[in-house]
Amino acid sequence: MKNIIVVGLGGALGSMLRYTISLIPYKYTFPLLTLVINICGAILIGYITGITIRKDISVNSVLFFKTGLCGGFTTFSTFSLEAYSLFQNENYGYAILYILLSFAGCFAGVFFGTKLTNLL
Repeated sequence: MKNIIVVGLGGALGSMLRYTISLIPYKYTFPLLTLVINICGAILIGYITGITIRKDISVNSVLFFKTGLCGGFTTFSTFSLEAYSLFQNENYGYAILYILLSFAGCFAGVFFGTKLTNLL
């Protein structure tokens, strides 16, 4: 139960941070703020992963920052870490497949999800 609360607190903070960034007045077609959020999230989850390998970090800290904060801030950071790990472990075929399926699947999901709202 404690782990769930730790993740929830990190997720709440990540979500609030993402929302705060989305309030920056940017009115162009290209989704720059989301791109920045996703890249920052990827950098953060990479840093957290790297630091946990080199130092003794508590499980609660990892859950708060990696699962909670990064998960609430962006799930793209988790996707990036997993794709990177596949490449790092020389699973090139799986890495490319994962990237392509993630993009295509999520893109199709958004498409079908928006179409579904027209039916309901």
